[in-house]
Formats: sequence, C-alpha cells, structure tokens
Amino acid sequence: MAEISAAMVKELREKTGSGIMDCKKALKESEGDVQKALDFLRKKGLAAAAKRSSRATSEGVVMSYIHMGGKIGVMVEINCETDFVAKNDDFQTFAKDVAMHIAAVSPAGLAPEDIPEEVVAKEREIYRERALEQGKPENIVDKIVEGQVQKFYKESCLMSQAYVKNPQITIEDYTKEVIGKMGENIRIRRFVRYQLGE
Repeated sequence: MAEISAAMVKELREKTGSGIMDCKKALKESEGDVQKALDFLRKKGLAAAAKRSSRATSEGVVMSYIHMGGKIGVMVEINCETDFVAKNDDFQTFAKDVAMHIAAVSPAGLAPEDIPEEVVAKEREIYRERALEQGKPENIVDKIVEGQVQKFYKESCLMSQAYVKNPQITIEDYTKEVIGKMGENIRIRRFVRYQLGE
C-alpha cells in the first residue's frame, strides 16, 4: 500500500477541485497513482452527473462572448439548480468556455433534433449523390448515407462536438465533469451565434 502524502492530496485537489476526503479515497483506491486517482474521480463525477440529470434547473447565466474585434458574437444560456452555483467561478468559467467554443466551431444546434429537417435532407441528398458517383452498389448506399448523417450530427451538434480546448472530450463530457464538480445538474439550454455578414 503506497503512502498517501499531503502533497499528493493537494496536487489532486488542485487538478480536480474535489474535496480532501474524496482525493484521499481516490489515492487509496489507486494505490497512490495520481493519474489513476484522476480517472477514479472523473468516473465518480460522471456517475453522479447521471443521477443529477433529471433535477430541475431554473437558475444560471446568459454568457456573452465577442470574438475577432466584434466580427463574431455568441450568447449562451446555461442553467443550474441554485443561484449559489450560478455565481461560482468554476461555473462562470464553464459558461465562458462554452461560449468561446461556439464562437470557434459554429455548431448547428444543441442536439440532432435542433437541426432543421431541410438541412438534414440536403445533407442526405449530397451523401447519396456522392456514394452513387463513387459507384457504390445501390443496396449499401442507404447504409453509407446513414453513417454519414450520424457523422454530420456528431460534428454539427454542440453536445457531441470535440471540445476545442481539449479534443479528447466532448462538450457533453465537459458538462458532466462540471456537474460532478459542482454537485448540481447543469444544462446548456440554448445559444445564438452571430457572424458579421451572415
């Protein structure tokens, strides 16, 4: 059994924002391996986030972000359960990060159901024509089109996009991490992105 030092607990706390006892437990579970302890806390946070996902979110913030000297602007509404969390620095940072991500990546909607059907129909038509031009057999064209539509959703929907500051995780993963850290349900409710000339 590895010796758990105060320095190790402090390091883990600084990286995760978790409580002292949670950090000690994670280090004990991972036999002093800080990386394994980080994974342990992350999994615990994601599990807790799943439990909280049905709780009402009536507080929060509307965060704005202006980019490129006023050429791109974003407003995003992010909800939480209490005013206390809405004023928390970590929550505010999360809201700003999401607004910056939206400015950079320009998602088409939060989730697949937010993307207009005519946009999806146009994408299907393009994928079908491309597959037929490539000489793909008619009987597998539909499967190819469906695969391309799923890829389109993944790249176009905010929650499934790779987070620009850490492409190893999606915006949904990042949201769940913040839920685990804050101890409250958090929901990105809506956003609007303006670009000069569009």
